[in-house]
Amino acid sequence: MSRPVVVVVGAGPGVSGSVARRFAREGYDVGLLGIDQEQLVQLAGELEALGSAVGHTVVDVTDVGETTAAIQRFGGFADRIDVLHFNPSAFREKHPLDLTVAELLDDVALGVGALLTSVQAARPFMSAGGRVTVTGSMAADKPWNQAASLGVQKAGVRNLVHSLDTTLQPDGIRAVSVTVRGTLSREGAFTPDRVAEAIWAAAHQDEADWRTEVPYSG
Repeated sequence: MSRPVVVVVGAGPGVSGSVARRFAREGYDVGLLGIDQEQLVQLAGELEALGSAVGHTVVDVTDVGETTAAIQRFGGFADRIDVLHFNPSAFREKHPLDLTVAELLDDVALGVGALLTSVQAARPFMSAGGRVTVTGSMAADKPWNQAASLGVQKAGVRNLVHSLDTTLQPDGIRAVSVTVRGTLSREGAFTPDRVAEAIWAAAHQDEADWRTEVPYSG
């Protein structure tokens, strides 16, 4: 029997890396999509040391064609994707009077649109029990005006997760956003590893009581 597969979209050294390691420790093979080759190579080495088979691709996840092709390669290799984790968002320090429409749409394309692309690409390889997980943020509820686009992205991606879950549920696939209600740090309750643990738990919640949004408050 083939090992389960997690694909991490927006892989890097923070929460996404911790998520990849958390699943690898549970016996998952891992596909990584990110924009920094050096970071991907380093993370892949860490995952291989945990016993995982790892594939990694440098890709701009706002590029629909490249992202679709990369995810389909990962899915085709093992003929399965069990978990798709989506992490990207754009942090642009501009308040609403300085933010342009073009900048807002660019950021939403990354923080929301790329999730749509990723799920559509992964869906043919997902079956009952499959999961879509998303790194959410309290910015969805309490946006900081000096980074106005981030709140729009996080509110939008949470909304999209609700729609994805409703659409996928009849096939036994569920989607969940973990809303991180704190600032990431190297110590304390909001380390990337602690957030990754919350994402793991959200992906394994009881389906009878499934919640499409799970808050993490430390």
